[in-house]
Amino acid sequence: MDEVKVVVAHSERATLRVGDVFLKVDADEVRIDVEVQAMALAPVPTPEVLWRRPPVLAIAAVPGTALGRLGEPSTASPAAWAAAGAVIRKLHDAPLPPWTGRRRRDSDELAAELDGECELLVTNGVLPADLVTRNRQVAEAALRSWTPAFTHGDLQIDHVFVDGDEVTGIIDWSEAGRGDALFDLATLTLGHEEHLDDVIAGYGTDVDLDVIRAWWSLRSLLGVRWLVEHGFDAFAPGCEVDVLRSRM
Repeated sequence: MDEVKVVVAHSERATLRVGDVFLKVDADEVRIDVEVQAMALAPVPTPEVLWRRPPVLAIAAVPGTALGRLGEPSTASPAAWAAAGAVIRKLHDAPLPPWTGRRRRDSDELAAELDGECELLVTNGVLPADLVTRNRQVAEAALRSWTPAFTHGDLQIDHVFVDGDEVTGIIDWSEAGRGDALFDLATLTLGHEEHLDDVIAGYGTDVDLDVIRAWWSLRSLLGVRWLVEHGFDAFAPGCEVDVLRSRM
C-alpha cells in the first residue's frame, strides 16, 4: 500500500498524497468550488479531478517536478522559466471567470489591510520598524487600478510543474479569479528575482518592474505573521523576510 504523505496541514486545510493521488481537505467548500471551476476553465495544463466528496477533493498528480522551491535555488533551465511565463500569459489572456475571487480587493481596501498589518508587525516585535517602513513604501506602487485578468491568485513557484523545458501542470487553484496579472508574475518570482527576465521573455510583453517589486514587498508583509502563526518559517534563508531585506 502506498504511504500517506502530509504535503501541508494547518488549521484551514490539509493536503495528503497517496501514490499519484492528492487528497485536499478543506472546511471551506467555496475554496473547493473555485478550484474545480478554475481548473475546468483555465486554458493551461491542470491536474485531473478524480472525484469530489465535500470536504475532500481528489486530484491526480501532474507529471514532472516543481519549477523550484522558495528558499532554494531553482535547477530549472531559463527555457523552463520562459515556458512558465508563456503559459501564464495564455491564462491572463483567457476570458474572465464569472466570479471575482477571494483576493480581489480595490486599492483602498488593500492599503487599509496593509497598514494594519504593518502596525501589528512592528507592535508585536515580529519585524523591525525600519524594515517594515521601507517595504511599505515600496509596496505603494502596487496600490493602483489594473485591468482584471484571469489570474491563478497563488502562483507560488512550487505550484508550477515542468518536465524539461515544458510546463506540465499548474496546481492549487483555490484563490483563482479576476485579479492583477502582475500579482501572478510577482508571486511566481518571489525570492527568485534572478529568473524574472526569463519569465518576462516568455510572457511576451512589457511589464512594470516597479509594480512587480511592490507586490513582492506587499505579499511578504501580509504573509509573514500568518506564516509564523501557522508553523511556517518566513525567516528561513531566501524566504519572505529575506525578500523584505533585499529592498533595503
